[in-house]
Amino acid sequence: MPRAATGSIRRLPSKRWQVRYTGPDGVRHKAPVTFDTKRDASAWLVQTRADIARGEWSGDRPAEASVTVTFDEYAARWLRTRKVRGRALAPRTLEGYQDLLVRFILPTFGSKPLHTVTRTDVDRWYDRLPDDRPTYRARAYSLLRAILATATDDDVFAKNPARIRGAGQAERRHEPRPASLDELDALTTAMPPRYRLLVQLAAWCALRFGELTELRREDVELTRVDVAAPDGDGTVSVATGVLHVRRAVVLVNGEFVVKTPKSAAGIRDVAIPPHLIPMVREHLLQHTAPGADGLLFPSRTDPSQHLRQSSLARVYYPARDEAGRPDLRFHDLRHTGLTMAAQTGATLAELMGRAGHSTSSAALRYQHAAQGRDAVIASALSALAERRA
Repeated sequence: MPRAATGSIRRLPSKRWQVRYTGPDGVRHKAPVTFDTKRDASAWLVQTRADIARGEWSGDRPAEASVTVTFDEYAARWLRTRKVRGRALAPRTLEGYQDLLVRFILPTFGSKPLHTVTRTDVDRWYDRLPDDRPTYRARAYSLLRAILATATDDDVFAKNPARIRGAGQAERRHEPRPASLDELDALTTAMPPRYRLLVQLAAWCALRFGELTELRREDVELTRVDVAAPDGDGTVSVATGVLHVRRAVVLVNGEFVVKTPKSAAGIRDVAIPPHLIPMVREHLLQHTAPGADGLLFPSRTDPSQHLRQSSLARVYYPARDEAGRPDLRFHDLRHTGLTMAAQTGATLAELMGRAGHSTSSAALRYQHAAQGRDAVIASALSALAERRA
């Protein structure tokens, strides 16, 4: 593995700028030419470091090739080499970034020499972005800021040109409202039989769509355990079940990609509420693809293929209308399940474990929901006291 370059830039008595750097051979080198501006010198050093990191350094690359590095060239290299927590970008994330670049960023900055991007350029670009889609606007700005932040770390800029306060944040337009138990039952009944368990597991086990649609027969463990009888006389056998969540599937450029969950916390075992066990058994018999690796929720037309979210939408949207919840997105079922889990008294750590959250911030939302429910209970208790008086 080639060593990363270290370098320095200094101004000569001639007022031109000189670059020195240590190559992977351990020798201190000079750039083959001097530069008119410090930005040009910085841009040359940035690409030299990138060449060394990729193992493409030859020691005699002409300076002119790097001075004119354009934004789109740098952005493409950024996408290839970007790592989050030591891991390359997930395929779905990469697809999303490429879409934002093509639609929002490259039309303005693509052919522009990277080192000439200014704060004024960024401000004007942001002001021209359509404001009818605030989420996309915020994501596009965040991506541009991240790319320019890396360039700043590479000494292309003294300060990141993207410095618009709050531009990377968008107000949440959809505030999910959990389904009631009656609404959940009505939604399930309105779904075709092959998808009823999908709805129930999305809610009661709080799984994401990509986790559900990658579950296979071997990921479902059903057992019976002996527990103390309610009357204290002997034991009774109780059915239990666990879902082993080990993978998820995403659709990238029209192709399914099976991957591990986006964080280590996503790999988890989720206990199935006992009242769902009969439905799980029936589904395994009637609707699961054959074989140990058969998909639990396969495509209706091809059992070897994953279920597409667009295919589910054709039956889910009418079903939610029939249940009286046209606002209920499929992902809101997960929100429903985690809210119910919080209302049972689950701790923050328990909610994180069940949901596969790697940080506590998301799980705290559901504890807040449970606290809100507790206030309702407290009011009801006061009502009882008032009636007695």
